[in-house]
Amino acid sequence: MIARRTTLLALALPLATPFIARAQDLRSGRLIVPYGPGGSSDVMGRILAAQAGNWVVENRGGGASIPGTQAVANAPGDGSVIGTADNALVVNAALLKERVPYQLGRDIVALGLAVTAPLLLLAHPNAPAQTVPAILAEARRTSGGLSLSHGGNGTPTHLAALQMQIASGLDLNMISYRGGGPQLTGLVSGEVNYGFVAISSAFGHVEGGRLKPVAISGPVRNPQMPNVPTITEAGLAGVDVVGWWGFIAPGSTPPALLERLNERMVQPARSGETRERLEGLGYTVVASRPGDFAARIQREVPEWTAIFEKAGVKPD
Repeated sequence: MIARRTTLLALALPLATPFIARAQDLRSGRLIVPYGPGGSSDVMGRILAAQAGNWVVENRGGGASIPGTQAVANAPGDGSVIGTADNALVVNAALLKERVPYQLGRDIVALGLAVTAPLLLLAHPNAPAQTVPAILAEARRTSGGLSLSHGGNGTPTHLAALQMQIASGLDLNMISYRGGGPQLTGLVSGEVNYGFVAISSAFGHVEGGRLKPVAISGPVRNPQMPNVPTITEAGLAGVDVVGWWGFIAPGSTPPALLERLNERMVQPARSGETRERLEGLGYTVVASRPGDFAARIQREVPEWTAIFEKAGVKPD
């Protein structure tokens, strides 16, 4: 009897070994960023993926982040594939509802919120307006509406642009790009004069004089750019959205594995060189646990649903 049990165990071990190894080894895998390279999701994701080990970053831009997020939903829940997420995760669920091909909490689960950051209202150095009042004045006299860019529908920068339109009462011409990287290229080249960009993505261009910071969203100034006023200080109340960026996993990922992934990918943001690098880019480190991030997602979907209904915002 003992010999038979030993034989059965020996036969089972080769089948179980890959799963056991994968559960223990989370130093490699694929991180799907649902935007093109260069934006805040990409910047944050690459910093934390690098400290976690040999994770390969895969950019899948376009479609308001939905195709990239769906790729995460369709992946196996063994820890080999995770994704980044930003405000668009809840915005898409609030605005598009059943048109989104995955369900939060079922097909997509929260892994952890990593960082938050305000959004910068930027102007090209040769743009005719360089302050909030001047931009609004230009918008009033521009036929067809002043063009204001953002990094894609549902992104934090899009939400800031929507808040500016609602707060000002002006009909702005929203220019949507396939991520923060392409948007920055458009701003630097002068393809569009104004736009909201996450502070972390804009630092190099601001320091190099290629773009001018006009004002910043959120309730307070950012310590990395203390001379840039908030939009409220600049004369327009109601543009206070703060961007957030975190990680998600396939819905079939076991809770215990989510916690191990959180320890590997999210928690190191709290300390050492990783924290210094993130804060140096204007991020505020949060590094929450899966349950806390899940509660935030669940809370924000109805909040944004109510905001869109009140503002009369409809899906494209």
